Amino acid sequence: MKIHLYFARKFCLIFLGLTTVFFVLMALVDLMEQVRRFNVDEVGFGSILLLSMLKSPEGLYELLPLLVILSTVTLFITLSRTSELVVVRAAGRSAILSLLSPVTVALLIGLFAVTMFNPIVASTSIRHDQLADELRSGGRDALSLSSEGLWLRQGGAQGQAVIHAEQTNADATRFSNVTIVAYQPDGGPRTRIEARSARLVEGAWELYDAKAWPLVHGINSEANAKSHEVLRLDSTLTPDRIRDRFGTPSAIPIWDLPRFINELKEAGFSARRHQVWLNMELAQPLFLIAMVLIASAFTMRHTRFGKTGVAVLVSVLIGFALYFVRNFAQILGENGQIPVLLAAWAPPVASVMLALGLLLHMEDG
Repeated sequence: MKIHLYFARKFCLIFLGLTTVFFVLMALVDLMEQVRRFNVDEVGFGSILLLSMLKSPEGLYELLPLLVILSTVTLFITLSRTSELVVVRAAGRSAILSLLSPVTVALLIGLFAVTMFNPIVASTSIRHDQLADELRSGGRDALSLSSEGLWLRQGGAQGQAVIHAEQTNADATRFSNVTIVAYQPDGGPRTRIEARSARLVEGAWELYDAKAWPLVHGINSEANAKSHEVLRLDSTLTPDRIRDRFGTPSAIPIWDLPRFINELKEAGFSARRHQVWLNMELAQPLFLIAMVLIASAFTMRHTRFGKTGVAVLVSVLIGFALYFVRNFAQILGENGQIPVLLAAWAPPVASVMLALGLLLHMEDG
């Protein structure tokens, strides 16, 4: 039991150290990118630094399999150089049994990442996009779904506007039963518009069969209301931005994804991308276990046998290959080429089976 705790503690320390190093490097690289995108004199260095800090967790989350495989490689290379693995084998404990500790830690890391770190990454990603929009255009665009339909908010020099639509198409270009409330730059309401349908074109809303009520103090809104066959209203939103917001599953906490998928379907959007992402997140712990098994298959050997560098390189390359296959299966699943469950669960299961086969071949011949 003590040897398992020792291996687990060593693996945790290596993983935390590598995570810290990668976080710092990614934050510095992203800081340089933010400095390139924004004028430091206008927005301030504090805002740019905040943007970098908000962006880094997302990149770190994507690199989680790489961190696990590098931690496993470092662990077993260290144990081999100090001959601790030789002592463990001499004591009658098989090398495969020694994997119980890192595999358990990888499972716990995966569970923690999916259940706790995933919502944190989603929150920081949303806040990063909101702050970037504020610094870029001076206004904030917001999008949300509810049981009442689709809610949008756009901002700009002319003031904010809140848009509600009961339904939209999959391309986010046509909307039905639209209500828009436009506000003055100082925050007061300016106009209320109701339309049977609307189309989002470049730089504007085209509202069909619309009626507009002025919301100015001292004016009878109904008496001064005007009907329009086609009414054009400036907009800072684009279909691509709407689809990107609703089409980015990583921006939704995993606890909210099932409800969000149902709301997407009710609003007329395709939820296949979110369904694939949800199942891939649930399969994440299994994929991290596969990364541990792959790395250990090539590094659980004494350094006196030589070719340690080649073994490390092969294990990392195989890990990258499995990561690529996983992403490729995700794309196929999102495009409807293969079923959702097959796209999400086949790569991790196949990776574990491949890793176990390699491990048994390396250890038992």
